[in-house]
Amino acid sequence: ELLGEIFEEKRYVKEIEEIPDHVKQAFLAAEDANFYNHGGIDYGGIVRAMFRNLFAGKFSQGASTITQQVAKNFLLTNELSVSRKLKEALLALKIERTYSKDKILELYLNEIYLGLGAYGIAAASLTYFDKAVNELTVIEAAYLASLPKAPSNYHPFRQRERAIERRNWVLDRMAEAGFVKAADAEKAKRSPLGVTSKATSTHTFAGEYFAEEVRRELYERYGEKKLYEGGLSVRTSLD
Repeated sequence: ELLGEIFEEKRYVKEIEEIPDHVKQAFLAAEDANFYNHGGIDYGGIVRAMFRNLFAGKFSQGASTITQQVAKNFLLTNELSVSRKLKEALLALKIERTYSKDKILELYLNEIYLGLGAYGIAAASLTYFDKAVNELTVIEAAYLASLPKAPSNYHPFRQRERAIERRNWVLDRMAEAGFVKAADAEKAKRSPLGVTSKATSTHTFAGEYFAEEVRRELYERYGEKKLYEGGLSVRTSLD
């Protein structure tokens, strides 16, 4: 029985062919519906975002493409400045000339932080739904696609109503992009969030303090680097 996992970043890498179309489409609809048609910068998206923010009376939507997000997440900081945005745009153009669209999307889906310590779609699928990526439903994929901008704002337990509202927004965007039928999206929006909390597992609950003692013992024996980066598999006992 799995009693615990020790990590700084929980991540499992998936090749783009292993990720179902509806999962990719959920993220494209939420983050960059024009991804396969632009060259790294979506000028039309910038204009649309400006108008939506104007009508909303506040900054409610950005215009960074998935390629720009890859450039920022891999190569830049989160600094809010004109110079950083300029670097981001220039790097996005270079990335588009270097990699295929599918490779850029693969990098994005494996790198993006989705909350609860999960980096990438595979880790998030296990963390939120205890499923492999290929088992995710459209509804579940839509929720995960709602998280990249601010995972804590749509926490499945502390911010459940906001989480459902944001998931439903993604479903609307999927229908708008033609990825799902409008009627199916409306039906899906009435579904519960469906997030499974592993924290309620009897073994996990009973083993929290025990697992922490094991972590301390490993730290004392092998040090921090080996503990967090050594890929250790530990077998122990718990009565």
